[in-house]
Amino acid sequence: MFTFLAHRLLQLIPTLFFVSIIIFGLQQLLPGDPATTMAGEERDEAAIAAIKAKYRLDEPIPVQYFYWMRGVFQGDLGESLRIKEPVARLVLQKLPVTAQLAGMAIVIALSIGISMGVVSAVKKDTAWDYAANVIALWGISTPNFWLGILLIFLFSMTLGWLPPGGYVGPGEDFWGSLERLIMPAFVLGNAIAAIIMRHTRSAMLQVLAQDYVRTARSKGLYERRVIMKHAFRNALTPVITLGALELGTLLSGAVLTEQIFTVPGFGKLVVDAVFNRDYFVIQGVVLVTATVYITLNLLADIAYVLVNPRLRS
Repeated sequence: MFTFLAHRLLQLIPTLFFVSIIIFGLQQLLPGDPATTMAGEERDEAAIAAIKAKYRLDEPIPVQYFYWMRGVFQGDLGESLRIKEPVARLVLQKLPVTAQLAGMAIVIALSIGISMGVVSAVKKDTAWDYAANVIALWGISTPNFWLGILLIFLFSMTLGWLPPGGYVGPGEDFWGSLERLIMPAFVLGNAIAAIIMRHTRSAMLQVLAQDYVRTARSKGLYERRVIMKHAFRNALTPVITLGALELGTLLSGAVLTEQIFTVPGFGKLVVDAVFNRDYFVIQGVVLVTATVYITLNLLADIAYVLVNPRLRS
């Protein structure tokens, strides 16, 4: 187990290195000049030159990359060109918001998707199976922005049960925080639940057809024990992979959903940075997101070993 973890951790270093090169390289392809944008409408040449010198935008691209990575290793992701705030501080402000929203969304998705997938596989070709597939198709086909607007109209405008948007930290008001995030979390979790349901159903059907499941049933074990201990545990591997990938996607920022519910997370931060040519913010947020994404994949690999003892050798 220790050797496996050490090997996977060593793989993270070159992966993150190449990711940083791609992030920085693609950033240079964005149209426009951030120094010209910051200089304002007058665009005085002396002001533009001073801005470029301050942020080293007049240096060759390899030199810019070197200074950026040196700052990253020191915990400095640069400074926002627009609001003059350290990017690390902006990330620390927005990451808890998106992490809370993503965590609630993935819990909803896993709860609905796994339970529906198991029931659909066990009750194959019955009304339960057809109903689960219809619900999954509806979840995949429903646009997030439409569902979000519909939920706001129903639960906020008509019934008055939930606030239409905004954000309050759980430390300030725990229940108020849940009330404001439950609708956007459901919107995000709805589509993911449908995908997880389909993967869980497929994995369960494959496992239920295995010889060891027939043997367990022939021994007279209770059907619930056969399903939960012998079948479900072995069907978890693809679900773990999918869950880690979807959680990484959620942490990158759900732009439309955050805009609809006015949630100040990563999505809004990235959109504002792109429109304002705020290079350092874009680079910092994407690098943090990539790091989190890769880390979640590592945790998924560890979960494989914990779930499936055969992989421990």
